Amino acid sequence: MEMALTVSQVARLAKISIRALHHYDELGLLCPSDRSEAGYRLYSQADLQKLQQVLFFKELGFPLEDIRRILGDPTFDLRTALRMQRQLLTERAARLDALVHAVDAALDALEKGTHVDKEAMFEAFGDFDPSKYEEEAKQRWGNTEAYKESARRTARYKKEDWKRIKEEGDVLFQALADLLAAGTSAASAAAMDLAEAHRQYLGRWFYACPPAMHRGLGEMYVADTRFTENIDKARPGLSLFLRDAFAANAERQGAADVPCG
Repeated sequence: MEMALTVSQVARLAKISIRALHHYDELGLLCPSDRSEAGYRLYSQADLQKLQQVLFFKELGFPLEDIRRILGDPTFDLRTALRMQRQLLTERAARLDALVHAVDAALDALEKGTHVDKEAMFEAFGDFDPSKYEEEAKQRWGNTEAYKESARRTARYKKEDWKRIKEEGDVLFQALADLLAAGTSAASAAAMDLAEAHRQYLGRWFYACPPAMHRGLGEMYVADTRFTENIDKARPGLSLFLRDAFAANAERQGAADVPCG
């Protein structure tokens, strides 16, 4: 018979605090399956599996409220979630590995009194140019609050910030492209969860993006051929898939229709 674990045992096992487990319970994020006769929380194997998902999503930067909603969705699929998490973590690991090698090269050069090759110094950061469409964006959206907020934030970003922004965006788009390749519906929980992750990504790095605005962004991906061509390089039809996933996610959150700016 499966033995239930107490909150202190789970805290030691997962290397998190008892307070965190209590907080997850209060949020309805992770409620223990049972209680002892004395009223103490008891966690089952299924509870531990759910906790693992909470910690995976948390490590990837998902807010607790979004994690609660994702795990509470009746269409949530553990296998799909694990595959998505593995891809996101693999991409992060590759980035960190490149940065470790860059640091090692810099230390080695410092100790030997030599210089790292100028191009090699920044190889780990890639060649992403955030200013490529800056002037056009200013003309098109310069008077909007979203543009002003984005301009305030991005003015402080360094090359490593832009490298991280590009990598996070690439991972999300690739995960969506993989769903498209697998024949997954754009209205599936997996696609909507990734659409929500993309919306949160915009909010973290650029501007607050309500669901209705995010749906409008998806429409623009299809309406503007330059966006369509660039996005569809990852997989033909991806721009349409993004539009539909963004729209489905907005509808799931009860967003009202708004015109695309």
